[in-house]
Amino acid sequence: MDPLVYETKTVNGVELEVAVANPGGERGLALLVHGFPESAFSWRFQIPMLAEMGYEVWAPNTRGYRNSDKPPKVSDYSIDHLLDDLGALIDLSGHERVTLMAHDWGAIQAWMFAIRKVRPLERLVIMNVPHPTCGQRELRRFRQLRKSWYIFFFQIPKLPEWMLLRNDARPIAEVFTSSTRDPNRFPPEITDEFRRAAQRPGAMTAMVNYYRALVRGARTARKEVLASVDTPTLMIWGEEDGALSKETTDGTDEYVRNLTLRFLPGVSHWVQQEAPEEVNAMLAAWLNDEPVPEADQIRSSRLPDPALH
Repeated sequence: MDPLVYETKTVNGVELEVAVANPGGERGLALLVHGFPESAFSWRFQIPMLAEMGYEVWAPNTRGYRNSDKPPKVSDYSIDHLLDDLGALIDLSGHERVTLMAHDWGAIQAWMFAIRKVRPLERLVIMNVPHPTCGQRELRRFRQLRKSWYIFFFQIPKLPEWMLLRNDARPIAEVFTSSTRDPNRFPPEITDEFRRAAQRPGAMTAMVNYYRALVRGARTARKEVLASVDTPTLMIWGEEDGALSKETTDGTDEYVRNLTLRFLPGVSHWVQQEAPEEVNAMLAAWLNDEPVPEADQIRSSRLPDPALH
C-alpha cells in the first residue's frame, strides 16, 4: 500500500528514513512531520499535491519510527533532540525557503521549532495540536485532563508497549478505527501499515518514549518563555478530536501574529488522512495566497475524488 519513495538521511548521529518527492523543487522545501502512532505514510495524500505545486517534499519517519534509528534512552526523545533533527534535515536539504507542516506529535515539534526559531521558516502548517500556551491552559481544566489520560498511562514502564502490541498490534489499528468519523478511510490495508511499523524491534518503546520524555521535561518546559510565533501559520482542526478539545484552539491568535484557522466539522483527529479533499483544498489555497475556503464551501462545490479514497 505504501506508495512513497524513501531515502536515508543521517542527522545528529541517527539515520532517518525520509520520503522524498520532487527533488530540487523550485518553491523550496515542504517538511512534513507525522504524529503518533503514524509515519510518513500518513501524508500520502498531501505529498503528491505539494510536489505538483513545485515543492521538494521531505516526510521523515522521525526517530524511533518505521526504519529510522531507535535510540534506547528516554532522553533520546527529548524535544531538544527532535528539534535538532528537524533543523539538520533542513540544512541537509539545502533549501532556504521552508514550509514546515505537521500533525499530532509532529505539531508539538513544529510549534516549538517556530517559537524557538531553530531555523527560519517561510510558512507553518499545524494540524490538531494547540499552541503550547493554549494547551497548558486547558490541561488545568478537567475536560481536557480527562481526554489526556493516556499520557499518564504511558509513563508506566513496559506495560503500554505490551498492551499496544498484543494480538498482533491490533490496538494500533484500533487507535484509528475507534476514533475516526469515517471508517472507510482506515480499512485493514491502511491500518496494517501502522501495525507493521509498530512491531519493528524497538519501535513501540521508542514511540512511547516521546511521551515519557515530554513529561520528564515538563518542569523545565514550564520555565520556558513561549514567545509568539511570527511565521504565517495555517491551523486546520478536526472538530471531533477525541484527544484534544476544540477549546484548546481558543486564544491562538494571541500567540500567532498571522493566523488562518479552519475547522473541519465531523472530522476526527486524523485530519489529513480522514479528510484529504478538504485539507488539500485549504493547503493549496493558502500556499498560493488565495482565500482559504471553509469546509462547507469545499464540500458543497466539489465531488469526491476517487483517487483520494
